[in-house]
Amino acid sequence: MTSQPPPPSPGPPSAGQQAGNRQAEQPPGTRRAAGQRAANPPMRRGIVLPGGTAPEQVELAVLADRSGWDGVFSFEAAYGVDPWSLLAAMAVRTSRVRLGSLLTPLPWRRPWKVASQVATLDQLSGGRAILAVGIGAAGTGLPDTGELTGTRERAELLDEGIGLLRTLWEGGTSYHGQHYRYECDGDGLASAARPVQARIPIWVVGVWPRPKSMRRGLRCGGILPQYNLDGRAAGPDDARAVRAWLAEHGAAPGLDVIADGETPADDPAAASALVSPWAQAGCTWWMETRWNDPGGTPEGMNAVRERVAAGPPPVA
Repeated sequence: MTSQPPPPSPGPPSAGQQAGNRQAEQPPGTRRAAGQRAANPPMRRGIVLPGGTAPEQVELAVLADRSGWDGVFSFEAAYGVDPWSLLAAMAVRTSRVRLGSLLTPLPWRRPWKVASQVATLDQLSGGRAILAVGIGAAGTGLPDTGELTGTRERAELLDEGIGLLRTLWEGGTSYHGQHYRYECDGDGLASAARPVQARIPIWVVGVWPRPKSMRRGLRCGGILPQYNLDGRAAGPDDARAVRAWLAEHGAAPGLDVIADGETPADDPAAASALVSPWAQAGCTWWMETRWNDPGGTPEGMNAVRERVAAGPPPVA
């Protein structure tokens, strides 16, 4: 693979860009009046890299940046290419795409370390970091590392972890919860780790139609719907129901709703036909997920490279 010279660092955003970042994710407000509808932002298109070595994935991020994609995401495994080292390398080789994890099992991580990694990525990228979190998948072929697997306990850790992340990014030095305790005399080195974005977007998994799980998304900047539909595959109408529920319960107008799937690289019309109904249903991000491509093989990497080079699916 031929290495390309890195583009100039994007540097810190201007005052206008910082103001835009502050508006990107606002805390949920009160319930809107009947009939009042907030316009959703246009759909962005990202790609989740399914694997490959660190240099291969960095080159794919550079290609995605040049090919019109809006985001590049890396999954976080128990053992594998470290996503945060990888995303930091991507940050200094790209200038436009948003960068993040999809997703980070926050209950199995130390929140202060995650906060440090994401803030560092946000600085290196000039304010392009996104963090996607969930309780962590159990029983899906992942290594057994002895981590806590109880759903209730992981949900409690997730909620406290999100709160601790926010506290640290906002410059706080004290957090006391049932599971996490963080206390620091003065900000010390932490003052140098403030994010560029006033509020880094946090996307969280929400199980639809379970209200308790869905309400977690109201605290965050986006929701990754996990549809529990008695074996039926989810469709755009289900995403529309998710968006309606969020609006009824006071979600911020710009809250992201993510859809995912696989589209063909060589048929833009067919790709658009797959993606556009999700945009019309209120989804704000399409995630190209190519889990069937074995990223560790030359054939798999070639397939992923072809899809990235073809650019994102059009949205009608």
